[in-house]
This record gives sequence, structure tokens and C-alpha cells, in this order.
Amino acid sequence: MNILLLGSGGQVGWELQRALAPLGALHAFDAHSPGPDAAPHLRADFTQPEQVLEIIRIVQPDVIVNAAAHTAVDKAEAEPELARLINATTPGLIAQEAAQRGILLVHYSTDYVFDGSGQAPRDEDAATAPLSVYGQTKREGELAIAVSGCRHLTLRTSWVYAARGGNFARTMLRLAAERDALNVIDDQVGAPTGADLLADVTAHAIRVVQGAPAGPRRDELLGLYHLVASGHTSWHAYASFVIEWARAAGQPIRVAPEAIRPIPTAEYPTPAQRPLNSRLATDKLQQAFGLQLPDWQHGVSRMLTEILGR
Repeated sequence: MNILLLGSGGQVGWELQRALAPLGALHAFDAHSPGPDAAPHLRADFTQPEQVLEIIRIVQPDVIVNAAAHTAVDKAEAEPELARLINATTPGLIAQEAAQRGILLVHYSTDYVFDGSGQAPRDEDAATAPLSVYGQTKREGELAIAVSGCRHLTLRTSWVYAARGGNFARTMLRLAAERDALNVIDDQVGAPTGADLLADVTAHAIRVVQGAPAGPRRDELLGLYHLVASGHTSWHAYASFVIEWARAAGQPIRVAPEAIRPIPTAEYPTPAQRPLNSRLATDKLQQAFGLQLPDWQHGVSRMLTEILGR
């Protein structure tokens, strides 16, 4: 299998390099580093879509995995056209190229395509209503891929973290070691989901789809899925879990448990509006690919063990 990975330098892209490598020949590109031997002069710069299309023509992959995105949610409010180019226009052109060449395209989307109302988990057929430029452009990307007619897997996820790079847990641990009190939002609810889980499930799904005989059964596996860890929590409960885990592990924690104060979103305004309910139903994915997604605490504990060296 010949696999092209776009956006290899990000948190998800980094884990995908590990998870996809056993499947075949992996060609990993991002926007900032020289490409591999097949095209060292090219970058996966989504502001230059013709360059990305040229990579596809040179590599001639069986599968494209797109982990590139404009994910600066607040910044996107001030640069909507750039966010649209990266999140919608270029993925749409990639999808058109994939359709012409019979390539399987794997693409990632977000819970931000929903308005976050209610309490119930949303399934893949739920109506979308993005609250932000980021959510709107990611939804436009989903639609562009769907209408292209290419074979695709679009995986919506939420609250992504990784041991590599910055993340919410690292920020909470730093602040908990410096401050006597913390204010953390408690009315936004979702499932913290590890980049490693996303990468491993992606590799599994590709293996299943590409290994299925051509025909209706393989076609039934294609389309839109929700992929998040099981369970749900608030940012406040997530922060408390991380801080108490670190305290039990002997880390220097200054803030007392009772000094981690829950606050509503209204007390922490941001340029982009966030959905309050980010619960996503994953029954479709688990049934289609024979998976049992782990509880969010499992992945977060593993990440904490890695970053704290326990």
C-alpha cells in the first residue's frame, strides 16, 4: 500500500507516522519541512493547493491521510479566508484529485460543526450549525469531500491532545504548580481524545477498507464517522483529574483541590464561540470496524505517565 500523509508535523500527524508505517510505503509531508525522497522540493502547504496536488501526482498514493488544518479557533475569526482555504478549499481539491485517481481519502473534522445545544450525544446524521469560522470552514471541508465523489472516511473528533507539544493538561499542571487557585470552565462537556487513539483507529479503518473486496460491502464502510474516546467530562473535571493524578504521582502541586473553581463559559469570553455540548455518539464507528473505544481517563492517564516520566 502506498500512503501519503499530509500534515505530518502536527500532534495527530506525528502519531499517524507511527501508526501508518506498518501498512506500507509511507510518504509524510508537512508545510514546514523538506519532503521525503519522492519530492524533497515540495511542502504540504495548504495555502498553495497546486503544490499539494503536485505531491499527489508524484507520489501516486493508494491512500491519502489529511491531518493538516487551520486549528487556531480564535485566530480564525480574524482570518476567515485563510481558514477557509486550509480547511475547505484545498481539501476539496484534494478530494477531486482523489476521485479522479480512485484514491481513498481520510480526513479529520470536528465537533465544532455543531451548535452544542442540548445534553445528548450527536450522531453522524444530526443537523450541523457551526458557531465559529473554524466550525463553518471545517463543515465546508466535509461537504466538499462528500460532493467530490471520492472514496473517503471523514472522522469527526473533539478535544484532541497528545504527549508531544502543548496541551490542556500541561497548561493545568504548570498553573497548578504556580498558583493558589484556578478558574476552569465547567459548562462545556466533551471527551478528551488522544492523538494516538485517532492514529491507531485510522490505521485500523484503512486496513479494513482497503482489505475488503471491491463492491457494496466496501462501499458501505466509507463515509462520515464520529471518533472520540468513551465517556465525557467538563474542562473543570478534566483539570481536576489531571491535577489530582499528578499530585498522587508526587508532582509539586500548589493548588488545593477545593481551590480549583468551576466557572461558566460566560466568565471566560473568547473571540470564537465554543459549543457547550461536544458529546459525539460513536456507535456507527464501533459497529462498522469492530472496535471498543476506551474511556477518556485511560488515554489521559497514559499521556500523563509519558509526560511526567512516571
